[in-house]
Amino acid sequence: MTTPLDKIRNFSIVAHIDHGKSTLSDRLIQETGALTAREMSEQVLDNMEIERERGITIKAQTVRLTYKADDGETYVLNLMDTPGHVDFAYEVSRSLAACEGSILVVDASQGVEAQTLANVYQAIDNNHEIVPVLNKIDLPAAEPDRVRAQIEDVIGLDASDAILTSAKTGAGIHELLEAIVTRLPPPKGDREAPLKALLVDAWYDPYLGVVVLVRVIDGVLKSGQRVKMMQQGSTHLVDRIGVFNPKRTEVESLGPGEIGFITAQIKEVAHAAVGDTITDERRPADAPLPGFRDVQPVVFCGLFPVDAADFEDLRAAIGRLRLNDASFSYEMETSAALGFGFRCGFLGLLHLEIIQERLSREFDLDLIATAPSVVYKIKLAHDGGEIELHNPADLPDPVKIESISEPWIKATILTPDEYLGSVIKLCQDRRGSQRELSYVGSRALVVYDLPLNEVVFDFYDRLKSISKGYASFDYQIEDYRVGDLVKMSILVNGEPVDALSMLVHRDRAEARGRGMVEKMKDLINPHMFQIPIQAAIGGRIIARETVRALRKDVTAKCYGGDASRKRKLLDKQKAGKKRMRQFGKVEIPQEAFIAALKMDAD
Repeated sequence: MTTPLDKIRNFSIVAHIDHGKSTLSDRLIQETGALTAREMSEQVLDNMEIERERGITIKAQTVRLTYKADDGETYVLNLMDTPGHVDFAYEVSRSLAACEGSILVVDASQGVEAQTLANVYQAIDNNHEIVPVLNKIDLPAAEPDRVRAQIEDVIGLDASDAILTSAKTGAGIHELLEAIVTRLPPPKGDREAPLKALLVDAWYDPYLGVVVLVRVIDGVLKSGQRVKMMQQGSTHLVDRIGVFNPKRTEVESLGPGEIGFITAQIKEVAHAAVGDTITDERRPADAPLPGFRDVQPVVFCGLFPVDAADFEDLRAAIGRLRLNDASFSYEMETSAALGFGFRCGFLGLLHLEIIQERLSREFDLDLIATAPSVVYKIKLAHDGGEIELHNPADLPDPVKIESISEPWIKATILTPDEYLGSVIKLCQDRRGSQRELSYVGSRALVVYDLPLNEVVFDFYDRLKSISKGYASFDYQIEDYRVGDLVKMSILVNGEPVDALSMLVHRDRAEARGRGMVEKMKDLINPHMFQIPIQAAIGGRIIARETVRALRKDVTAKCYGGDASRKRKLLDKQKAGKKRMRQFGKVEIPQEAFIAALKMDAD
């Protein structure tokens, strides 16, 4: 028995990081009786260990709730809890496409933050009806009136009837459920039309194979039906249909406006492309749904096992992670210093950190990560062709290059007034140009154009430290611009370490090179021979430091006697060290690679 359209509400919860989305979801689940008090746990939808530990949502989660409203009618509510962090914005965009309305959660003490803006604008782009909610009203620092005014000034939404809640104590949850039922629109759809369903997400389950999350637009999806993926062109037999409430529950069919999951003997997640349209094989829809833009990785870095024998384990682990994260891409690469590994693409530094942590935790791997780099576009001189460069070590000969373009971002920063000077200085130091500066109450809203390669190192950490954690940051990639970029190589004992090659702006190359070699000098342990560490652009050395040799006192046993005997021993030692330096291998510890990423922290 499918639910009538006017009794369905599909909505997502959007907010800045830490404004209480997941806790609010818990209260809604509890209030509607979807789980008993004994089954409830905190952040019930954050089911990854790393999500619970860091207190952030990484994967968007869906849950179906049944609510008996004050008017006596029973409604089906499909809730989507979305991530707040900029790196996972693609998860938010997919969830929003499957819904008609959004609940905008704003912390009543913190107010509107950078990601609040980014996520609410995505919801407005999807023509969502938006219900503002002021959360954390139980805090002594809560100022609902000030935050209401801020929502109206900054976002332009009418917040006069914003709902005051406390997800922690459960205050205002009933009023919120009533607002969802009365203020959000029901979905539209036609049961009799050919099947048209949007593929919202797909993940791998070890028992069921690929599980596909779908939102039915038109028609009915039934068990035993043969369906066709319009983009992929593949056909599959649906063997299981269900909903999450929040436990997995099987149902007979899904009608228009409903959100649920199917399994259809799909072997690989790659065969279930997110944004694809699912239709009936015998009676297909005329045209597919618009779908989503492909996810483009913006940060690349090499991952290598510390022990070369672990390479096959790393290959298997990366393959398994890719099953549940379509935005993560990888290809094999080799490095003279580090052996075999993978060049991986990520959506940002937090995404990189999460993947790295999951590899070491879930698969027990020790990894070395190379310096992160962004995607550069290289215009070649001889034929005017353009190539994409993911790894600075692969840069063609400078003679063959006409120009190098780098990605620029539009960065939106909200900061308390007293830190504005430091924030502007940080942006100027990173080659930024200011677009606008305005005030939101007592906080400044700064918009800057910044080159992405200056941001991927440690911009976010620096911003947090200079603003004592109060500034919030959001960015989107705007375009590619030609820059005066050069490849800086680090040579250890005359050998280039390709894992530490990077493209830097010519004006900053010397400072970056000097900082790098000074850091490396402290991190490389002394060997039996002297080790020069150099930073070079092409054939020109721009900075040098030397690790002094460990020296055995060979003259200790010569007491008194002829000086020429001591001289002879010292010359023999010198010749030995020279030979050692030619053939000796320098051990570069893992910390040296990690420290290379934290270069500008000083």
